[in-house]
Order: sequence, then C-alpha cells, then structure tokens
Amino acid sequence: MRITIIGSGNVATHMAAALKNAGHRIVQVYSRQIQHAAMLAYHVGAEATDDLEAILPDTDIFIISVKDDAIAGVVEVLTRHQKLIVHTSGATSLNTIRAFTDDAGVLYPLQTFSKSKEVDFFTVPLCVEGADSTITAQLKELAATISNNVYVVSSADRKILHLAAVFVCNFPNYLYGIAQQLLAEHNMGFDMLKPLIMETAQKVQEQLPDKVQTGPAVRNDRVTMDAHLQLLNNQLQLQEIYTLLSQGIIKNNIEPHGDK
Repeated sequence: MRITIIGSGNVATHMAAALKNAGHRIVQVYSRQIQHAAMLAYHVGAEATDDLEAILPDTDIFIISVKDDAIAGVVEVLTRHQKLIVHTSGATSLNTIRAFTDDAGVLYPLQTFSKSKEVDFFTVPLCVEGADSTITAQLKELAATISNNVYVVSSADRKILHLAAVFVCNFPNYLYGIAQQLLAEHNMGFDMLKPLIMETAQKVQEQLPDKVQTGPAVRNDRVTMDAHLQLLNNQLQLQEIYTLLSQGIIKNNIEPHGDK
C-alpha cells in the first residue's frame, strides 16, 4: 500500500518504520519542520516536505499523527485528494475527519513511544475504526500487517481506553518521578526501586490489579501512613497525592484483613 505520513513525532516515527518493514511504500513524510520530516523520510525511503500544499495525491492513505488540535486543519487540506484519511489519536473522535469526508478512519496504537527506544510493533494493540464496514475491513487488513493485536474500537470506547491508558502509563511515570526525587534528596538512587517496579508490573500480567494490591493503605495501617505523611510535612502537594491515593485504596477495601 502507498502511504503518506503526516507528522514526524514518536507515533509517526514508529508507525512509519513498522509499515515500511511490512513492505508498504511510504510516499511522503510531512512535518512543519523540514529537518524532522527529512530525518524520518530518510529512514523510510520517502520524500520529505514541510508544505501541506505540496502533498502528492499519488497515495492510497494519509495517516495523520499530529497534535489533536491540529488534526481538523490538516484534514481540511487533504480532502481535496479524495483518498482515505485516518488519524492515530486516542482521544479524538472519528467525526473530526467525517466533518470533511466520509473516507475516514482511525488507526490508534495503544502504546507509549520514544524515538530513542525500539518497540516490537507486532506486540502493540492497534485500535481501528472506519466510517463504514469497507473502510473498517481495509484498516483491519492494514493493521494486521504490522500488529498481532488488532481491535475494532468505536470512538466512544477509544476515549475510555485512552483515559485508562493515562492511569496505567502517564500517572505511574509521574509517581516514579516523585519517588526518584525523594530518594535523590537523601542521596539514594532510583535503581534501588527498579526490581520493585518490575515485580509490580509482572503481577498484573498474571492477575487483576485488585487481587495483588499491597501496602499500608490496603491494610489500613494508619500508623505507617501517618509516619509517611510526617515525612512529607513540608511538601503539601505530595501529602495530598499520598492521602488521595491511600483513601482510594482503602475505599476499594480489597483484603482489609489479609496478610499483605
């Protein structure tokens, strides 16, 4: 399939590479910054451009991977080519494209990406949605060439999925940062926590999270929690975060009398 990539960020970079490796032809890569477009285009054997007006019509599909608030403006320009247009956003409705054309779809990879770290794209869940059954089938076929985990997910469900992803990815990473700062303030290294992080992540691969919850809050250990709050006495925001999360765990009341 001939594919044009609109964007050069983390998602665009990994998806373009996966598509090229699957045998698809990347026709062009667009970015507002030509050096970014050129770098990605070089790696996938495509032409680079920083001008939407210079986008070639000789393609089968436009894959838009830009900031959510920029999607509509890009779609408005591309619709004149009368080709299939999809975006890769988790939080943006399919209707953002359908406001301009019914040749519309979504190809959302449920993963966190960094340009500096390789990802086995075949393990990445790909959520597809089409404006009609024909487009959905086409996107499923395309997705199956780069992922072993393809799901048809509506815009409404995709928003919930994206919200859930924030809770399991973005928020924990922020908490990792808090832990790193706490340790650094006392001349200890974050590496000490890495085995704990890995073990916690491994547990939820095998059991539901509420079955493996540990810590003072699930035991309702007020003495330990109060001691922790005292250590955060000069950091009111962290006290609030600690209290809110602890109250959530207590409310769940998974195994209040368990040996955890």
